[in-house]
Amino acid sequence: MSEVYDAVVIGAGQAGLAAGYHLKKNGLHYVILEANAEPTGSWPQYYDNLKLFSPANYSSLPGMPFPLKADIYPTRDEVVSYLKMYAKHNNFQIHFNVRVDHVGKNDIFNVHTTDGEVYRTKNIICATGSFIQPFIPVLEGGKDFKGKIIHSSEYRNPESFHNQRVIVVGRGNSAVQIGVEVSELASVTNLAVLQPVQLIPQRFLGKDIHFWMKIIGYDRFPFWRFGVTVGSPGGAIDMGGFKNKIQNGELEQKQMFKRMYSDGVIWSNGTKEKIDSIIFATGYKPIVPYLNGVEGAVDDRGYAIQKGGVSSTVPGLYYLGLSGQRSFASATIRGVGSDAKYVVKHLKRSSRISSYRMY
Repeated sequence: MSEVYDAVVIGAGQAGLAAGYHLKKNGLHYVILEANAEPTGSWPQYYDNLKLFSPANYSSLPGMPFPLKADIYPTRDEVVSYLKMYAKHNNFQIHFNVRVDHVGKNDIFNVHTTDGEVYRTKNIICATGSFIQPFIPVLEGGKDFKGKIIHSSEYRNPESFHNQRVIVVGRGNSAVQIGVEVSELASVTNLAVLQPVQLIPQRFLGKDIHFWMKIIGYDRFPFWRFGVTVGSPGGAIDMGGFKNKIQNGELEQKQMFKRMYSDGVIWSNGTKEKIDSIIFATGYKPIVPYLNGVEGAVDDRGYAIQKGGVSSTVPGLYYLGLSGQRSFASATIRGVGSDAKYVVKHLKRSSRISSYRMY
């Protein structure tokens, strides 16, 4: 009979590492399962010039500050390096190159992997987050369009869009940042939006916007307790020159197009425009397909049935890294540590755990 863990964590990105920190701190018998070879989550797949929207002093996991000056905005590669350093520093129990296929449940959970291994555990923390399945809406005429269609998760840099006519669909941080970057090389760049972009100053009265969000309590306000999910403040942070680019027409906002045709799109006013490429910065579906075999765990869309990271239907099942899970910051490096502490505290209080200790 194989050993039984107090908790199996699925995913070793920022959410899984934060879970590992609090599980280890509480002396619980755990293992983190990671499908890839490194504890970096989705970060290596993001676009080349991505920067965090929060400065280093607001971008740390529990127990280890981000190793940059407080007011520096970390790059994608600096985040990747930090996550590796964090995992090594804490010496977490991580099994790499282990992909979870499905989960079953009788008296305990049985976590089945694609290589045929089975991990037995009293609790599961699903730390695969919100960025699992890219979402591209089904639009009229989409199958007729002969140009290039990609999701923002596939975008790396603007080089392949040189002298093209490009549309970026979306009004959030990624959409605006990608749109501004592409506009440097494309002949025409439009931002297709349902509502005009609301640009939020990155700094106000000499302080980063996250300072003020923390002061007024917005960043960690428990909207979830009132049945409200908040994943975005409703705009994009102006990381430098974005407002000027939009005002000068270098990145033109247009009301979302009505349909697509073979050579381009038809805008809401009926105007046709030839387009070479469309980039959809339209978010992700936070599905957890490996839980489909656990009765009552997910709804008919494949979304977790949970409140504050605790399953509403399956005892012993937990989540981390979901957008708006407990606060506006839940899906970020700065916010996931607090959520992990809450989840592990609930897990420990609600479960029969072993006497295993880490020494």
